[in-house]
Amino acid sequence: MACKSCSTGSCGSKASAEGAVSGCQSNGSCGTGACNKMNVFDWLSDLDIPQFQRFHVVEVKFKAGRKEYFRNPNQLALHTGDSVMVDSSSGVQLGVVSLQGELVRLQLLKKGIKDDDKLKDILRIATDKDEEKHRISLERDLPTLYRTRQIIGDLKLNMKLSDVEFLSDGTKAVFYYSSDDRVDFRELIKLLATEFKIRVEMKQISLRQEAGRLGGIGVCGRELCCSTWLTDFKNVTTSAARYQNLSLNPVKLSGQCGRLKCCLNYELETYMDALKEIPTIEGRLKTKRGDAILQKTDIFKRMMWFGYAGEESIWIPVTCDRVKEIIDLNKKGIIPDSFENLNPDVPEVEKPKLSELNSDLERMDKKYGKGKPSGQRSDNPRRNNGDQKARGNFQKGNKGPGNNPNRPQSKPEGSTDRPDNRVKPPVVNSPEGAENAGEATPKPFKKKFKKKFKPRPPRNGPETPTA
Repeated sequence: MACKSCSTGSCGSKASAEGAVSGCQSNGSCGTGACNKMNVFDWLSDLDIPQFQRFHVVEVKFKAGRKEYFRNPNQLALHTGDSVMVDSSSGVQLGVVSLQGELVRLQLLKKGIKDDDKLKDILRIATDKDEEKHRISLERDLPTLYRTRQIIGDLKLNMKLSDVEFLSDGTKAVFYYSSDDRVDFRELIKLLATEFKIRVEMKQISLRQEAGRLGGIGVCGRELCCSTWLTDFKNVTTSAARYQNLSLNPVKLSGQCGRLKCCLNYELETYMDALKEIPTIEGRLKTKRGDAILQKTDIFKRMMWFGYAGEESIWIPVTCDRVKEIIDLNKKGIIPDSFENLNPDVPEVEKPKLSELNSDLERMDKKYGKGKPSGQRSDNPRRNNGDQKARGNFQKGNKGPGNNPNRPQSKPEGSTDRPDNRVKPPVVNSPEGAENAGEATPKPFKKKFKKKFKPRPPRNGPETPTA
C-alpha cells in the first residue's frame, strides 16, 4: 500500500494498516513534503473506540514537519495519513493527519496548549482537485526562492532567505528568513507582490528552525533531530558540556545551525545524578609527599586522577571514597603521608624479607635432603657416584665415602686442625681390604671415548712391517 501522506505516491514508501508512514524519505515531491518526518507512535490505535467518544482535537502536519492542532467539529471519520483542508492562521491549507485520539490530549498537556476556541477547525477531507492545486503550489516554491534571493542581493538587505511556502490555493506565500539585525523589507514586499501576483508574508525564524527546515546529516551520521522529531528547542549552555567533561571547543560543540548541539541536553540528567556522589574539590589535596592537583574525573567509574605539584605529568588514580577521607582529614588539620597511607601515627608494617619467605623451603631441604637410607642404592653408577661426591662436599659430618666413622683415625704428622673435606681413596694393602673397600666405595667411573674417525694413512703409503 502506498504512503497515504503523499498525494502522488512518488516517495515510494509503504504504509501500515493504520496508515502510518514507515521509511519515507521524500524530499518534498509528495503532496505535503512531510513524509521524511517521524510520527508519534500511536500505541492506542488498536482500541476500537466509537467515533462520537473520540477526542475531538486532531494533530495535523504540514511542510517541513510543522505540526498544529485542529478541532474536528463535524465528526469526520479520519485516519492517520488522510489529507484534510484546514483553516490555518495563514489561510486555507492542505495538511496530513498525523495523530488522533487520547494521545493528542496528552500532547496538549505536554505542550501547554488549551482546548478552547482559539484552535482552528478542520473544514473537510481533501479532494483530488485540492491535491492537484497543492502540488502545483509546491512546484512554485523553488523558482520563487531563487528569484527572491536575487532581489534581496540587488537591494543589499542584510537577511538570509531560507524557504518559501505557498498556500494550497496559490494566492499567498510565506517567506522564511533569518537575520541578526532588524531589516526594513517594505520595498522588498512591494517588488515580490508585483512580480508574483500574490500576497506576501515575511516570517523571521531562528537558526535552529532554519536548520530544521533545510535538513541535513549530523556528525553522528543520522538525519538532524530538528528536522525529524524535535519540535521544541530548549536552551543549551556551555555548562552542559562542562558537566559531561567535554572539550570546550566551539567547532566540535556546534551543530550545522552554528549553535550548540541540542544533543548536549540528552544525557545531562544522567550526568547530574552521577555527580551527586562525586566529591567537590575546591583546592588542592595536602599530603606529606606534596600538594595533589585534580587532573581528571571519571564519573561512572568513580575514579579521580591526581598529580603532585611539579609532577603533573604523572597521574595517580584514587577512588572517590578515599578522596572524601583525605578531604575530611585536611579539614581537621591532619596531613596524611600519601594517598595509600592516610594515618601517619600508625607505624608501618615491615614487609618480610626474601630469606624469611624462603625459610620453609630451607627447613624442608634440611629435613629431606640428607639422602636415601643405606639399604637403598641407585641402579645407575653415574648417579650413585655423583650423589656420594655431593654428600662428601656439602653435607656436614660426612668426611668422605671411604672413611669409617667407627674406626678411630690418627692424625698424621705435620697436619693441621683444619678439616679436609676432600674425598680420599682408601689404602688397600690386602685383598680382603680391597674387597671391603670395593663394597664401601665404588670404583671411579672412567669414560671411554670411541674413535669417530679412522687414522689417516701416511703420505708415502702404508708401511710394511719389517722382519
